Amino acid sequence: MKTFEPFIDLVHSLDDRAMLEDLLISITTPSERLALSQRLEIVKRLLRKEPHAKIAKELRVGVATVTRGSKELTAGKFKALRSK
Repeated sequence: MKTFEPFIDLVHSLDDRAMLEDLLISITTPSERLALSQRLEIVKRLLRKEPHAKIAKELRVGVATVTRGSKELTAGKFKALRSK
């Protein structure tokens, strides 16, 4: 597949939480869902200015994973989380 756009369009079209959950559970493995949840938590903690090492230790992820989230924040990504 060359583009992520059809997936984005599908997710955007769903206005029913149960349908969205069904879709995401159907196309991801338990480990992928865990990774997505961890990445979301990493970004939330970075926005609260928690230290990288603390986040990595508590979430049991590598510091490089936390740093990646930090770089994306610095690049202006995660707008949806910034507005909350």
